[in-house]
Amino acid sequence: MACFERASPALKDILLKQYRAEKPMEIDHHLYEFGSVTYHIQTSASDPYHTYLSISTPLLSQGALLSHGLSHYTIEMVKGVSSDVMEIVEPAKEGYQLTLSINFDKIPRGKDAVKAITEISSVQAVILSSQLKEMLQNVNSQVTFQGMYKPIKLAYHPREPFFVIRQPQKIIAVFPIRFKENSDVIIATAFFQELMDVGSSEEWAKVPPCTWSPIPPPELRGEHFEDLSTNGGFVSFDISSHHVEGKRLDKTVSSLLNFYAYVKYHVKVIQIEYPRFYSEKDEEAFGKFG
Repeated sequence: MACFERASPALKDILLKQYRAEKPMEIDHHLYEFGSVTYHIQTSASDPYHTYLSISTPLLSQGALLSHGLSHYTIEMVKGVSSDVMEIVEPAKEGYQLTLSINFDKIPRGKDAVKAITEISSVQAVILSSQLKEMLQNVNSQVTFQGMYKPIKLAYHPREPFFVIRQPQKIIAVFPIRFKENSDVIIATAFFQELMDVGSSEEWAKVPPCTWSPIPPPELRGEHFEDLSTNGGFVSFDISSHHVEGKRLDKTVSSLLNFYAYVKYHVKVIQIEYPRFYSEKDEEAFGKFG
């Protein structure tokens, strides 16, 4: 199955430039990314081999669970990222949930350097996936707090956010679908309808129920217009406790985070294997009525 590049392209570019610089560079740079993620990259000329990376990111579980920042589980997952090169600084820089110290002197040479920096640049994806995993683990939690049923916007990939909404005894994941080409929309829409048909069969009773609609679901009422403006409608999955039992948890998290990649992969395969499956008349009709 196709998967997105998890690393932040902009952060990776900055760190690579810092690593490859012939002379020590002093950096004090703020980087803002889609999904309300902020990075602060700081290096002093007096200590050019250490770069401090601070990250501010939306917390998936507001309220009591994460009122003081990232959870212990998420912190432990971050510690596993390039542990020979990067370590957590405590306390974090004011205004950020996490500050990391990157030792450029310990980054291996050659191709392994790019690999290490790519891994460091994926730390936001590690935070997001860890938080989503915790949220799904607590699907049956009885803890209540103000605003807990409001949609939470996730941006695993900068240009393709999705929403998770906590409901009693379940969590709903909603994916706004956008394509550049009308032919892609036609293929994807047929695929979504097939997903609904297959998901409602007895054979697939254990997978999260899937629904597709050309209009936003009621759970997204009140969200920003740009987030609800699509040409491919909205795909929703209802996730309950038996979808996250044991090994199913990791599989469900991975499937949600890579759903957009899976859809794009499916559309590409159809286009390659059946190039004339959808005619120009289909595209013209969609352009009129879509």
